[in-house]
Amino acid sequence: MKADHYDEFAASYDAENSGSLLNAWYERPAMVRLAGDVRGRKVLDAGCGSGPLSAALRDRGAEMSGLDGSPAMIELARRRLGDDVPLTVADLTQPLPYADGTFDDVVSSLVLHYFEDWHGPLTELHRVLKPGGRLILSVNHPLVRPFFAPEEDYFAVREFSEEYEFAGQPGTLTYWHRPLHSMTDEFSAAGFRIATVAEPPPAPDTPAELLTPRIASGERTAFVSFIFFVLEAC
Repeated sequence: MKADHYDEFAASYDAENSGSLLNAWYERPAMVRLAGDVRGRKVLDAGCGSGPLSAALRDRGAEMSGLDGSPAMIELARRRLGDDVPLTVADLTQPLPYADGTFDDVVSSLVLHYFEDWHGPLTELHRVLKPGGRLILSVNHPLVRPFFAPEEDYFAVREFSEEYEFAGQPGTLTYWHRPLHSMTDEFSAAGFRIATVAEPPPAPDTPAELLTPRIASGERTAFVSFIFFVLEAC
């Protein structure tokens, strides 16, 4: 998938996910919780999209910067964030326009699963972090793809596409499934130490009408969708 693929449906994607269960009430709150106290910290939002996570962290005192491969998404982020957050159109598979050790933290929401090769992006994100800095990221949970496609090899790094509707507009997203051990091997190879692995529930204030029936009834506490990591730059 090209870096600017989201240009085709950027506004619809932003509208759909501003209130969706998976983004607004599950993934984004989990990223904010994992980031913790970010007051005064320089934070890069790598794959910032239209900027909702940057906005949430800025409101908690972070000094934010953002990048995304989609010019249309960056334009939406500028409208949301104003002029006080530097935003850049950049491809995570290429060298990033930041000096070594620029950031205390990097957050990357649902980005790496678009890439077959993780080594280049992870190495660049490690480079722009200060020693001991954190990379806080989320990706598709490795159990999701084999659940829906049990005939496929869980242990293979494999490309697949899915069709969606974003606020009524169709869109196709192409991902790369990779098993858990492949993820952790890539983290280590890029110079990171795994500090946290999280499989969180939705936010406690999620509207009941958005919850899956088994969670709303109290039978289950969570569901498998994304997996979250806090990594420390060694």
